[in-house]
Amino acid sequence: MLANNLANASTSGYKTDREAYGLYAASEAVADSFAATMPVVEREWTDFSPGTVRPTGNPLDLAIDGAGFFGVNAPGGTLYTRNGAFQLLADGSLATADGYAVRGTGGAAIKLDPTRPFEVLPDGSVKQNGQTAGKIELVDFAVTSALFKQRGTYFRAGAAPQAASSARVGQGKLENSNVGAAESAVRLISVLRQFEMLQKAISLGSEMDRHAVEDVARVGS
Repeated sequence: MLANNLANASTSGYKTDREAYGLYAASEAVADSFAATMPVVEREWTDFSPGTVRPTGNPLDLAIDGAGFFGVNAPGGTLYTRNGAFQLLADGSLATADGYAVRGTGGAAIKLDPTRPFEVLPDGSVKQNGQTAGKIELVDFAVTSALFKQRGTYFRAGAAPQAASSARVGQGKLENSNVGAAESAVRLISVLRQFEMLQKAISLGSEMDRHAVEDVARVGS
């Protein structure tokens, strides 16, 4: 998990994963009211806090200010993302870097003339040649636990979306990943060192067992 967070520290719109802990006690100690307990990772959860927004000057780059997601038409159904690094396909459809068409109001793709400039308004309306070419669908969810991370920056919804009333779109901007690279690196090093310590302890335990068996056999002879 930490390694994946670090690998996506520079991925636009990426949301960091974190772990949730519970307490574990050995079954042999359940009857002991003073039994020691230790933390155990029970599940992962996604931190949806916003990343910083950086200007790019690319009109195809869009960033969401506020709570909300872009909807895209993927082969397996609708996916949601905060990564607004879009492109224009050969047919003029506004799409993600993976070629998934960005959903307009009602789910239809938004098509533009690649040879002409266009403007995206804060409410998601797309204008070209003085005409409205469509309106980008901006959605939100009552609880973020209804979203399940797919690969990269995509999420699949386990509940119906609702309109993102507070979301505003900024053109020529991208939202950075919210991964704390320094924090993740320090935690990853700490985990690796703990693993090495446990590995060494197991090795020492095996060595002690071997010596015990050899010494007992020598005394018996």
